[in-house]
Amino acid sequence: MTILATEPLHELSIAEAGRALRSGAITSVALTSHALSRIAALDPLLNAFVLVTRERAMADAERADGELQAGIDKGPLHGIPYALKDIYATAGIRTTCHSKLLIDHVPTEDCVVEAKLRAGGAVLLGKLATHEFAFGGPSFDLPFPPARNPWNRDCFTGGSSSGSGAAVAAALTRVAMGSDTGGSIRGPAFFCGIVGLKPTYGLVSRRGCFHCPTRSTIAAR
Repeated sequence: MTILATEPLHELSIAEAGRALRSGAITSVALTSHALSRIAALDPLLNAFVLVTRERAMADAERADGELQAGIDKGPLHGIPYALKDIYATAGIRTTCHSKLLIDHVPTEDCVVEAKLRAGGAVLLGKLATHEFAFGGPSFDLPFPPARNPWNRDCFTGGSSSGSGAAVAAALTRVAMGSDTGGSIRGPAFFCGIVGLKPTYGLVSRRGCFHCPTRSTIAAR
């Protein structure tokens, strides 16, 4: 596959980016730097992210490039940037559930989903807005503002995976993890015009995901 220099990296699908990474047409560092630049430029208008893990992202990307160049292929998300709804525990990285109650909470170990993504060589861009403890609706008295719909900032993103929906729809990331008990990924996918997947119950462990009844899910543009 040939990637044209004028083709925006954020328009590549996950599959296209994966093929380009393996052919050497692009690097994970380039993909990640581009994503971080879009986040810096657009997220002040959208509030999709509550935390951007810039240093971790660049370290992940450099590691992924080295592994792929050495012929080590960890799977389809190797070198691909992603982001996590801020109810997924991340070792050494603040996990707040978008609540003042956990504003200083830093887990000591990863949830199962994050451990699998890290083992698969994916690149963590940061943590995404949600409704407080993935419950209820948007509120303006929480420690972070509610995520805005990128198609119209006066419109609702759906919830509770609001930041996941907004981030993918705005192409700040190609893939984001959310959670779904009663529509919390399917709603933002519908409202933001993206694809939302609620996998079979029990397919992925919920261990370390704060809103216990939820199921691990993925949103892709």
